[in-house]
Amino acid sequence: MKLIHEPNRIYGTDENGKVIAEITFPLTAPGVYTIDHTIVDSSLQGQGVAGQLVQAAVYDIESQGGQVQATCSYAVKWLEKHK
Repeated sequence: MKLIHEPNRIYGTDENGKVIAEITFPLTAPGVYTIDHTIVDSSLQGQGVAGQLVQAAVYDIESQGGQVQATCSYAVKWLEKHK
């Protein structure tokens, strides 16, 4: 699955264009982006897709000079393990 990057959002679609994986990270304070939503379709669970989404979001945020925060429970746990 190819990840599609948009401002404050990364997602992937199936062959029909349906969103099957998504992470959002709005700007919540000057220079601070908060990962608030990560969802992966059940057909992809257990394949590391959620981790790929968080990693991609962190890369996008940090490459813009932003700081990463998270309210999404998966992202909070991922960041604890990887930062």
